Amino acid sequence: MNMEQIKEVAKDRGVKPGKLKKVELIRAIQAAEGNPQCFGTEQIERCGELGCLWREDCK
Repeated sequence: MNMEQIKEVAKDRGVKPGKLKKVELIRAIQAAEGNPQCFGTEQIERCGELGCLWREDCK
């Protein structure tokens, strides 16, 4: 997903993108959704969230 798409998701979730970098913005979205802020961490190796919006980018 490109940054423009991510910013749209952020706006839909009530997150102001500002000048956040991709990883920071996705984690802010995850937090707003009440999900763990795991994007881009070592948790991908044991992640079972197959329906995660960020899974493809996270790998």
